[in-house]
Amino acid sequence: MMDKAIKNLPTEESGEVHGNNRAADAVPPSRTPSASVEPVTPAGVAACWSCHGPVMAGDLFCATCEAVQPPRPVDPFTRLALEPRFEMPVDELDRRYFDLQRCLHPDRFATKTSRERAISLALTADINAAYETLQDPVKRAIALLEMQGVTIHADGCNTMSDPVLLMEAMEQREALAEAETSIQVESIAAVAECEKADCLEELAGAFGTNDLSAADRLTTRLKYLMKFEDELRAARVRFSQAP
Repeated sequence: MMDKAIKNLPTEESGEVHGNNRAADAVPPSRTPSASVEPVTPAGVAACWSCHGPVMAGDLFCATCEAVQPPRPVDPFTRLALEPRFEMPVDELDRRYFDLQRCLHPDRFATKTSRERAISLALTADINAAYETLQDPVKRAIALLEMQGVTIHADGCNTMSDPVLLMEAMEQREALAEAETSIQVESIAAVAECEKADCLEELAGAFGTNDLSAADRLTTRLKYLMKFEDELRAARVRFSQAP
């Protein structure tokens, strides 16, 4: 999976990103150029719109004719050709993202057909969305849970019904509300930062052992802790502006 989406991409140095222009130009007039999502078979293989050859889900270009492929319904990890895991090194994520962005740069499609230009723009939007998801640990955890069939509520994680989590949230908010100095706020922030680090470590362990119940609960806790960071920032601003 790691190199599936870019294994057939032309090299940056050569600048070769070719579509099958003859095949594209031969499309009957009734087939309007489109970048719409195309279906994928259960095996994850679709037909290239240009040459009708097989294209694996996540591949940006057809291995046969090198035509750019429309976005298909894949998870954000597949979209960026990354292994589905919670621990995500920033440098690896950035490298994949910028590699794909370079391959889809508008300059490379300036002389291509209107359909290929539309497809490249749609793929760029999909890649941006996948990158945004994988950058955020909560969104990344939710994506992994959904890939395992765990139902996620509309607010992004399941209801905080665990009494321990509820008590923790109430105590932290109460302490922040009662803080009278910036030193007290920073003390609360230091504790919250340690708790977030512990939560991230536990969440990685839960996904590593496929303990989805624990991963679901910890994702809810992580979402709260990250929201609490916003409240801490607001408190810092409030104290910095105080006379």
